[in-house]
Amino acid sequence: MRSPRPDRRDRGVSPVVGKALEASIVVLYVSLLGATLYGGLVPEYRTAAGAEVGDRVLSQSTQRVQQAVPPTARAVETRVRVALPATIRGRGYSIRAQNRTLVLDHPRDGVGGRARLALPAAVESVTGNWSSGEPAVVAVRGDADGLTVALESGAAE
Repeated sequence: MRSPRPDRRDRGVSPVVGKALEASIVVLYVSLLGATLYGGLVPEYRTAAGAEVGDRVLSQSTQRVQQAVPPTARAVETRVRVALPATIRGRGYSIRAQNRTLVLDHPRDGVGGRARLALPAAVESVTGNWSSGEPAVVAVRGDADGLTVALESGAAE
C-alpha cells in the first residue's frame, strides 16, 4: 500500500498562505501599536508639553510687564512690545490681567495658568488682554497720582 502523498498542485499554495498570514500579523501589530500611541500616549505628551510652554509664556509675559514699569518714576508714558508664540498646543490663546495677576486662557484642559505680578505700590491698576494672534504691547502711563498698566494689542511705537 502506498503512503498518501499530497497532490503536486497543492504544494505551491502552502508558502503563499504562510506569507499572507505573516504579513497580516505584521499589519495587525503595527495597527495596534499606532492606535495605542496616537490614542493615549501622544495626546497626553502633547498636552504636558503645551502646559510647559504655557507656563514659560506666562512667566516671560510677567517679566516683561514688570520690566516695563519704572520703579520710581511717576510721570511716564511708555509702550513695550512683548513677543508671544502664535499658538500653544496648536491652538490660539489669550492672556488677561485680573487683580494684578496675568491669567493664560487656553481652549484645551491642562494648558493655562496664573502668575502674580510684582509691581511697585505706585501702580494703581493693571487692565487689558492679549490675543496670541496679534502683536502684544505693555502700555504704562503715569502722572503725579500714580501709574496704570494696560495690556494692549498693536505695534509698539
